[in-house]
Amino acid sequence: MSKRIASNLRSAIERHAGSQEVQRIGDGTPEFIRAANEGHHLNIGPGEPCLSEWEDAGLSLPDLPVMRQYRLDRLVTKLQEFDYGGILLFDPLNVRYATDTTNMQLWVMHNGARYAYVSADGHVIVWDYTNTEFLNGHSHVIDEVRPAVSVSYFLCGSRYQEIAGRWADEIGSVVRQHQRGNSRLAVDVLHGPGHQLLAGLGIEVGFGYEVMEEARRIKGSEEIKAMRCAIHACEMSMEELKQAVRPGMTEREVWSVLHAGNIRRAGEWIETQLLASGPRTNPWMQEASSRSIEQGELLAYDTDLVGAYGMMCDVSRTLLVGDKRPSPEQVNLHSIASDVLAANFELLVPGQSFGDLTHHAMLPDPDTYRHYSCLFHGVGQCDEFPDIVMPASWNDFGYDGTLEAGMVLTVESFVGRRDGGEGVKLEIQVLITENGPERLDFSSLELSG
Repeated sequence: MSKRIASNLRSAIERHAGSQEVQRIGDGTPEFIRAANEGHHLNIGPGEPCLSEWEDAGLSLPDLPVMRQYRLDRLVTKLQEFDYGGILLFDPLNVRYATDTTNMQLWVMHNGARYAYVSADGHVIVWDYTNTEFLNGHSHVIDEVRPAVSVSYFLCGSRYQEIAGRWADEIGSVVRQHQRGNSRLAVDVLHGPGHQLLAGLGIEVGFGYEVMEEARRIKGSEEIKAMRCAIHACEMSMEELKQAVRPGMTEREVWSVLHAGNIRRAGEWIETQLLASGPRTNPWMQEASSRSIEQGELLAYDTDLVGAYGMMCDVSRTLLVGDKRPSPEQVNLHSIASDVLAANFELLVPGQSFGDLTHHAMLPDPDTYRHYSCLFHGVGQCDEFPDIVMPASWNDFGYDGTLEAGMVLTVESFVGRRDGGEGVKLEIQVLITENGPERLDFSSLELSG
């Protein structure tokens, strides 16, 4: 680790250490204090090989306390704009945004054992899984940490109604204490009989995802630094995948290379398993299988990768496997897919409407070619607002809005003939700036790499 990066890391830890109340770090013993501060994985930082690779690339590390405060301020502003007294969050991505804390991210997606509350004046409470309250000791935006009252049938069994009642009573008490007479509470998702119980307490439950997607829509400068680091780490893992591919490997063997690189580089998970070869590339969206890849076939994949700092890198590439020259049809499909990206990239300027993106984007003849499910979509911690639909879907599912500087979108392109054969999937990640679009990913889009 370089002296500069080591110094930055030590400074970050020192800013956090000692800043938390004992209630946040378990029973106050040295083990819990250490786990909450210098031993916390977000304070330890991403480590190698990330730090050396990022330094070689000239990247700056994000100032995490600044990023956390920016996100909380965005959320509070949106709560006030939508006239909510507070918001209750169960979706771990929303909890991460509001608090920059994690705990068993995928597990708590289907077990209601971790949640957070933010009031419209910025008071933040995290309820965490049994005996893990110390995992929140690093984040200065949190005011309280409490033990979670979990309301899933797995954890409550036949007592779920009784335990849910205790949960609702506590949430009701928080609303009365911190919302100053405003009974409107935004909620992203609830487990068990949560909606009914809150309504029974006179709480007006609103659609929390609207608030969160609008808050997450505009990225701050430190979020962009974090995203640049995550994308670089993903690109290094993509290069390892490309170098590893050999005829005879199964799709799952190839896919595992990206997973390994992501975890080694402080990543978190991959949302999908979108990797396919040869005839399985068309239609798109087939998941990685035990099929062996053959010489001269196309291999296409979509990273959908939640990487370092919890930021997503969502890009797609299509590679030619082995040392054969591409066929004329492979070259033609790839050329069309590349032209779509180039043309639609240029549309991503501040002030552009979502409707114009839908109706002005380049799209190969849909009677001849299959296409992707959307033209563009937002990206941050994961796929995010907005989703820019195809022209044929506008009347049923399209909605309007306007691009702004600070938004990040991906440009999608899939081309596969309706009468059969292989397909090509390409995708790039783009920052909207005042001066126009800036591509954030950087590896070659060519078949040969």
